[in-house]
Amino acid sequence: MMEMNQQNIIELLQAEHNHPEWDEPIVCRVEVDLPAWLSKLAGGRDWEVYSEAEEENCVSFAMRQGSTRNPKQTPKLAEVTLYHNGYAIVDVDGKSLFDGTLTSGANDCAHLTYFHADSGEKITLN
Repeated sequence: MMEMNQQNIIELLQAEHNHPEWDEPIVCRVEVDLPAWLSKLAGGRDWEVYSEAEEENCVSFAMRQGSTRNPKQTPKLAEVTLYHNGYAIVDVDGKSLFDGTLTSGANDCAHLTYFHADSGEKITLN
């Protein structure tokens, strides 16, 4: 038993020595094309952000669609809340259109970028 524990410790130390980057803090940034995403979710075009509020764990965007180009058309209003953990909620005219994660890879309007937390250097994944 003691021999097995020593072998595991040796393998762990070798792995840490050979791959020290596994122990470095990494930052993941999610970039979202909000107008394109709302066009896909709610239809229509000309979505614009008209206000933004940042809180400790999220950023909320108030958006509207095409209000200035056609005064006869009542603009749709949306609230998009992006949480720092990759979760998002989208409501358009009081109706929930999205409630889930942006980081699943199924959303082509959201892109993940990784950085070394200490240096800010971008990490390229193969």
